[in-house]
Amino acid sequence: MASNDNHILLFPFISFFSLLQINSCMAQIVKGGSWFPDSGITPSDIDSTLFTHLFCAFADLNASTNQVVISSANAQSFAAFTSDVQQKNPSVLTLLSIGGGSSNATDFATMASQSSSRKTFIDSSIALARSNGFHGLDLDWGSPDTEDKMANLGLLLREWRAAVSAEAANSGEDALLLSAAVQYSPHYWSPTDYPVAAMAASLDWINAMAYDFFAPNWSSTTGPLAALYNPGNRLSGDDGVSAWIQAGMPAKQIGLGIPFYGSAFTLADANNHGYFAPINGSAISSEGMIQYNQIAKYISLNNATTVYDSTVVSAYCYSGRTWISYDDKQTISTKVAYAKGRGLRGYFAWHVAGDDNWQLNYKLFLILPIEFI
Repeated sequence: MASNDNHILLFPFISFFSLLQINSCMAQIVKGGSWFPDSGITPSDIDSTLFTHLFCAFADLNASTNQVVISSANAQSFAAFTSDVQQKNPSVLTLLSIGGGSSNATDFATMASQSSSRKTFIDSSIALARSNGFHGLDLDWGSPDTEDKMANLGLLLREWRAAVSAEAANSGEDALLLSAAVQYSPHYWSPTDYPVAAMAASLDWINAMAYDFFAPNWSSTTGPLAALYNPGNRLSGDDGVSAWIQAGMPAKQIGLGIPFYGSAFTLADANNHGYFAPINGSAISSEGMIQYNQIAKYISLNNATTVYDSTVVSAYCYSGRTWISYDDKQTISTKVAYAKGRGLRGYFAWHVAGDDNWQLNYKLFLILPIEFI
């Protein structure tokens, strides 16, 4: 009886947050989000208590040397990233993302085509992660689009894993985490598939970008930006997750990508405002991209009509000829419940600065239980 009383007396002094972090770490959940310098917030602004992993984007590939480098403009913020986000959450893990949408995919293909240049890339990435205090590395190499490029990606990942393991054994430190941002499906538009076996054997997890299914720059109609379920064209998170699992990627190594932004279209006819309505290009910006926090303001200022589609799990709003597809708290709730049901590793959000006073991340954090895996 005395032993039980002591436990009861001690328990109030153990923070619930500490228990959450310990259990999350044991369960290897990924509650991830990405940040980049021009996002509008600093790393210290991030409410890191809502994350287990944060991605710092992006380091670059130097095409001349095949080394991973951080631009001089970002050097200071990247070097301080881990310490900045750990001020609020000492347990959050950080990864340095390499590449990104503005990088040159040809440079990555050239680097990966030779063993010597792969080694240079790998060694420099490990050294850069260690010197800047990151806990892992994240590869964002667009979409390799030939069999040779996909095969070389597989070689790169296997050699990266071997090098990371050897470095950890020699240094006595924990091995760096390895992840990769990938298309929502291993098949996608490429004539060849991702090297799934090599990815499963080499990466801790993949981040499946289950968004950008419709955008005014490449679509002729409106459509759900990030449908969870098939809207009629197999462009959905569920289609992608199922394809990855069927191709051999364990569910526990898949993170579901969730956008904290929307896609804004100009309707051809203001009276035709459902899915697959004809459009006349983008709205609000040249590319039609708009952050969630700006969407919330737009809805309020324009008294826009909002619609939640439970069939595909997507939200949209419209006012006049402006039509925006996005994820909101309701779609995110459903997506995280889906991820739990499929036994996925977790989720990641692009990007954290798009949130509206951390409402989306708070919703994600509460829904995803600590016993997720």
